[in-house]
Amino acid sequence: MRVTVVGAGVLGTMHAWHAIERGHEVVHLEREREARGASVRNFGLVWVGGRAAGPELATALRARELWEEIGKRVPDAGFRANGSLTVVRSAAEQAVAEEVLNRPDAAERGYAWLTPAEVRRRNPAVRGDITGALLCAHDAAVEPRLALPAVRAHLAATGRYTFVPGREVRDVAPGAVRDDHGVSYASDSIVVTTGAWLSGLVRELAPELPVRRVRLQMAQTDPLGEELTTSVADGDSFRYYPAYAGGALDALRDGHPQPPVPAAHRMQLLMVQRLDGGLTIGDTHEYDEAFAFDVTEDPYDHLLIRAGEILGRPLPRIRRRWAGVYAQCADTTRVVHREQVRDGVWLVTGPGGRGMTCSPAIGESTANEIGW
Repeated sequence: MRVTVVGAGVLGTMHAWHAIERGHEVVHLEREREARGASVRNFGLVWVGGRAAGPELATALRARELWEEIGKRVPDAGFRANGSLTVVRSAAEQAVAEEVLNRPDAAERGYAWLTPAEVRRRNPAVRGDITGALLCAHDAAVEPRLALPAVRAHLAATGRYTFVPGREVRDVAPGAVRDDHGVSYASDSIVVTTGAWLSGLVRELAPELPVRRVRLQMAQTDPLGEELTTSVADGDSFRYYPAYAGGALDALRDGHPQPPVPAAHRMQLLMVQRLDGGLTIGDTHEYDEAFAFDVTEDPYDHLLIRAGEILGRPLPRIRRRWAGVYAQCADTTRVVHREQVRDGVWLVTGPGGRGMTCSPAIGESTANEIGW
């Protein structure tokens, strides 16, 4: 079978992976020279712990298995099973952790409670004044700037994969894709995964797409100078991930509102160490378009202070800052929007902030549904 994948972010790359795994030939088109969207503007987290019970958690757990397999076969993707610590600094936050630890799926998620001493044994870089932490042993990380080229190189070695960058797709029809150079690609199966690009061709294919766009700000620091052995989140992350919904979270929100800056920017702290020792920190959430074209400094000030309090030391200098935009299903309980828009043509979009985590399993589900 000849498969054409449009869009070379993580979602498109994982669709190409599964097509190659099942013995097909793949042409992979990308309008940029390299993916430049949310797939490279993220933490590289494989984030299981915060996912909603049901299909979302099942997708994340399957994706975690697939990421580990990919990591073994593509070492340059930078996969590591480092786990995560959601650091708790108040009784109200601890109550949220205790509530989820007592749920039936706590073991499935890899949850455990760690005292401050246990936190420091697990991650000696966390030296701040804390109450404890919720461990999620199943969480992991990859390198967002390295993983996609590494996976593509692995696919190319099969002799059945062709990456065609710098080509914007202008027309998709049953059996063929045409790019802006006038080149047509004969295709038995076509998957369109264009991320937050929802206009133009995508609107023609799906005029009533139930997907919105979300903007975020993040940063990366100079090397920390020591190992951060797990990914780290602060207690504000409880407010933004569906796994933690419940009475204790309601009490946290009602009795302990966020300070003005994180509240205004819908912030949490997530912190992941890159292979070069730097820290990726973030993030914010902006939902109302038109989005700002610049980045705002107040969120970075908050992130540096909060991360410094958790680590018990100042963070290194910020090396780079950026904003990104991802596509999210308007119904956030849905993991992804998958729609057959023409005979043999599928549009897959809207995983939201779950894209890096869930894409391997989303690609697998698409392959199963199409019958590759």
